Amino acid sequence: MKVLVLGGTGMVGSHFMISYKKDGAEVKGLARNSASSRMAAIQDGDIIRCDILERDALMRIMKDMKPDIIVHMAAQAFNGDSWNLEYVTHETNYIGTLNVLYCAREAAPDAKVLLACSSAEYGNIKEEDCPLKEDRLLTPHTPYGVSKAGVENLGRQYALNYGMKVYLPRMFIHVGTGHPPATAIQNFARQLALIKAGKLPPEIHVGNLSTYRDYIDVRDGVRAMRLMMEKGNPGEPYNICNGKAYQIKEILDMLVKISGTDAKVISDEKLFRVADEPLLLGDDSKIKALGYEREYSMEQTLTDVFHDWESRI
Repeated sequence: MKVLVLGGTGMVGSHFMISYKKDGAEVKGLARNSASSRMAAIQDGDIIRCDILERDALMRIMKDMKPDIIVHMAAQAFNGDSWNLEYVTHETNYIGTLNVLYCAREAAPDAKVLLACSSAEYGNIKEEDCPLKEDRLLTPHTPYGVSKAGVENLGRQYALNYGMKVYLPRMFIHVGTGHPPATAIQNFARQLALIKAGKLPPEIHVGNLSTYRDYIDVRDGVRAMRLMMEKGNPGEPYNICNGKAYQIKEILDMLVKISGTDAKVISDEKLFRVADEPLLLGDDSKIKALGYEREYSMEQTLTDVFHDWESRI
């Protein structure tokens, strides 16, 4: 089995590569030249340097490899950054995905193609709308959410028009090791690791702590998405979530306890978003019907993330 992972140096993409390599698959990852891993002293021989916006280069790679599975995780992946990176977000996510689908159709039409869709597509929801089911009307209200709704519709179009096996996971917040400090959990863990190491004063700067989110360990998420490609239906969305919401303050409290520090919490207006749903909770019944079961507890996930940051600072 040949697997091509686009965004292979990112958090989710790298975990896909690990998972498929464990199964003995031939795995190659794609990463743009600006990906931070290019600075490594020894380059990973399984990573091919290519930007998904370079369609001709992407086509050559797919024609040479003829992958059986294409996992597309290359994106401008941060919801909060998308207001300041609006054009980059739409170009990378929508046009990049169009390039991926076009090249797959031409070079590997029988391949299974997994597109990273997002819970941000649900948009400006109310608490009474939760848990969110896949058949709910999508009303995204961030540039990132709009771009991902476009990604999902592109995938559905290619599945319907060309009979391609395109899979559409609506990914809720994935948490794991190897992630930049661009999300609240990673930012908290990084600050606490620096505080514990004596490199920062015992103060942790935070944004809105009142919101509730449905988090999933990246290792559980990868298992769920692989299961989706094995047993799910192409062209249909599946929530990749755990059906349980945690308040971000609860997450912070858990991380502080794990770190063994006594940090003072300081609210920072710069860390507040333009729009922030009070609750984002998914209905996981559809993915569970395929056999998905959660393996990692929130405490285990956060412990692993904190220790990861300790090793990185």
